[in-house]
Amino acid sequence: MFSKYDVIVVGAGHAGCEAAASAANLGSKVLLITMNMATIGQMSCNPAMGGIAKGQIVREIDALGGYSGIVSDRSAIQFKMLNLSKGPAMWSPRTQNDRMRFAEEWRLMLEQTRNVDFFQDMVSALLIENGSVVGVRTGLGLEFRSKAVVLTNGTFLNGLIHIGDKNFGGGRAAEKAATGLTEQLVSLGFRSGRMKTGTPPRVDGRSLDYSKMEIQPGDISPKRFSYTPTPLLEKQLPCFMTYTSNEVHDILRTGFDRSPMFTGRIQGLGPRYCPSIEDKIDRFSDKDKHQLFVEPEGWNTVEVYVNGFSTSLPEEVQFDALRKVAGFEHVKVFRPGYAIEYDYFPPEQLQLTLETKLIQNLYLAGQINGTTGYEEAAGQGLVAGINAHLKIHEKEPFILKRSEAYIGVLIDDLVTKGTEEPYRMFTSRAEYRILLRQDNADVRLTPMSHSIGLASEERLKRVEGKKQNVQILDKYLNQTGVDPDILNSYLTTTGSPDVKQKIKIASVVSRPQVTLNGLIESIPELKQFVSDNLLDEEAIEEAEILLKYDGYIHKEQEVANKLARLEHIELHDNFDYAALKSLSSEAREKLGRIKPRNIGQASRISGISPSDISVLMVYLGR
Repeated sequence: MFSKYDVIVVGAGHAGCEAAASAANLGSKVLLITMNMATIGQMSCNPAMGGIAKGQIVREIDALGGYSGIVSDRSAIQFKMLNLSKGPAMWSPRTQNDRMRFAEEWRLMLEQTRNVDFFQDMVSALLIENGSVVGVRTGLGLEFRSKAVVLTNGTFLNGLIHIGDKNFGGGRAAEKAATGLTEQLVSLGFRSGRMKTGTPPRVDGRSLDYSKMEIQPGDISPKRFSYTPTPLLEKQLPCFMTYTSNEVHDILRTGFDRSPMFTGRIQGLGPRYCPSIEDKIDRFSDKDKHQLFVEPEGWNTVEVYVNGFSTSLPEEVQFDALRKVAGFEHVKVFRPGYAIEYDYFPPEQLQLTLETKLIQNLYLAGQINGTTGYEEAAGQGLVAGINAHLKIHEKEPFILKRSEAYIGVLIDDLVTKGTEEPYRMFTSRAEYRILLRQDNADVRLTPMSHSIGLASEERLKRVEGKKQNVQILDKYLNQTGVDPDILNSYLTTTGSPDVKQKIKIASVVSRPQVTLNGLIESIPELKQFVSDNLLDEEAIEEAEILLKYDGYIHKEQEVANKLARLEHIELHDNFDYAALKSLSSEAREKLGRIKPRNIGQASRISGISPSDISVLMVYLGR
């Protein structure tokens, strides 16, 4: 009755959408199954993309040929580059988005992607034959056959919603939970666990007094996520900031005896770095206030997201406390905040391709792997979709190294170290963050994506053009001198010492107070060169970063190259660690369970000591 597919993707959140798009654009025939066609690409929580380290992931997805950056740009209502006061390794793009437009753009892009079919139903079981997945069975009893399956179930697996002392099944507000898959996977030998996340109340913006809040505008010159020419924002909506108070905290404490988090009704661990308001009050009892970011949900809606007020307290306690927040005295609440508990599968059960170790051609991506955040989910979905396609077409897997992408750090952390709490990406998790900047994601990744057939020829030409422009500018700056009488008037305005003789422009760019744009405006010859060669802002920014941080970049690259040698010393799945009695008992147990692909991965497993690595190296004759 139904066609057979190359890849079936279960779930149409951020991970599922990217998985379907990547596999389809590589040439696989894809079926995307979702419980609700109206919520494809839904922003379940905050209406924003990017942020610290997460913005780098979105740019990497775009550089690889994914859709998240394009969708974010097309639905943006505000753009900010965070951390500009710090070094470029910390710069992180973020958009505030129109929630409805974001989902609409995702659906439209997928509908316009060749090879993607859709079906609305719940997947209740996998079809397994001879240790490989061969399709799925839905709640209606229909069977769809495929060569690979990608599970991206988000918070829906046995999802349980908590509000005060009430709880009920659901994967998201007003949407039912998914059942059957966890029980089947556990029966097949998988380990599962429970995690928790939460969301704040949504309120009516017409009932707020913004005059009592601090305005948070977007950047004066907004940029974009995508490396493609998506439209730049011509107008932006502001966000606002307000604060809780001791009075707000006291009201919230009256509900602690009915809080599912404190009474033990929630068993799963929540995100450490995005705690609920009651958790913040309990853990940081010395603080008399906490920030709240008041974020519009779109151009044409009055709905507002109260970022920082995630909670599962009883609804009347939420309402009473909100009315004591400055600007919220007459607030009208659209829906209360809630917590949701759901099943996940510890990710050490996966290979670096995100294929499961127990079942061939079965891939897991997103919150099912214990992560939190749209961006982390989308990055995994992209890689899972790519590898599902490559595997069934008998091609080499696509694995990003830690020195190549934040997505590589994310997946290596999950598979090698596992996680017992929702994993969130930070710049501090990436030891090569000077190499993994948001500005150079296209240079790092587009050639790799093009080589497997995902990034288009047009994208590759754009990257090559950018690299050429940077080289042209870099060569000019290193070869061209400027006289003191031209340069010193500008240096005085920056507080940088004057020069006494002609000096190469490149050496001036390396000064911390000096900007390349400032020099362009101050040196007529340089300004003319930039104009004649049609050098855009992207090339100027890249050239400046490479000049200012040249020493750091080279040092980090040298370290990455040295450690990369360990990645080439392979360890096979049938390696008998139990036979190596010189290994510690913990090492034998963890190496045997995780089965690292190489010595480099083995060295990053928690509990594996340098002496254990030495034992392996000696055994391998290294």
